[in-house]
Amino acid sequence: MRHILVPIGSTESAQITLQYAIDFAAEINANILVFRAYKAISKAGIMANMTAIIERETNLYLRRMVNAVDRKNVAVKLISSKGSVLESVAAIDAEIGIDLIIVGAKSNSMKEELFLGSTAGNLVKNSNLPVLTVPENYVYKPINSILLAFKSGIVQSETALNPLKFIVKNLKPEVNSLLVKTADYSDKDLVLDKDLSELQTSFTTTENATTFQGVLEHFKSHNPSMLCVFRRKRGFFKKLWEKNTVLKQEFYTSIPLLILRGK
Repeated sequence: MRHILVPIGSTESAQITLQYAIDFAAEINANILVFRAYKAISKAGIMANMTAIIERETNLYLRRMVNAVDRKNVAVKLISSKGSVLESVAAIDAEIGIDLIIVGAKSNSMKEELFLGSTAGNLVKNSNLPVLTVPENYVYKPINSILLAFKSGIVQSETALNPLKFIVKNLKPEVNSLLVKTADYSDKDLVLDKDLSELQTSFTTTENATTFQGVLEHFKSHNPSMLCVFRRKRGFFKKLWEKNTVLKQEFYTSIPLLILRGK
């Protein structure tokens, strides 16, 4: 894992999220790309150089954020990009290659009822990159136990497991797999992918109406420091992926959530 992209919003916890990303990168010897997108000004009557001013202010903001954290000898690159977050992320990935996105769960949203704000939710829903969402004001802690929850042992993408493989190789956490048998499961779902099977420390099956309910039932017994799920059309958050924001009443976790999705 070489490049970790960290979109920076304007919330008070943005600095804490950046520090989390740097602490995480220091543990696995990765580089940090601190990123912020901005929109061009095209309205009639606006100064022609307004876009250049916005770009300069964006770069100044990124520098202030980086100067406010402990960089821990981690290589940090600043990237400001004109356009939407998704378009910019796709362009950065095409040019440099992004191995993981680390983003604050609430991003720019100040609404207390939200777990995933629009930026984080949009990246999870519409990007093919793995995303690690960090709860608001969460400070980095050693990752010694991961709860991997899924409703099918089939892994169709060859790259989906790469972030988890890298974390396991470098940080040596336990990986406790939880296969949740829901009403629509098939026998094929119960056969684990070879790579998935090799990653796990323990394996548990449970029967629940949804994957989320299975996680709730087994969360305390495993006491994980990270929750990991797949972004699938019929998997975890199946209905939640229909929109960019996710309410706390629909889902909430007090620990980082790693969402796997291969290209």
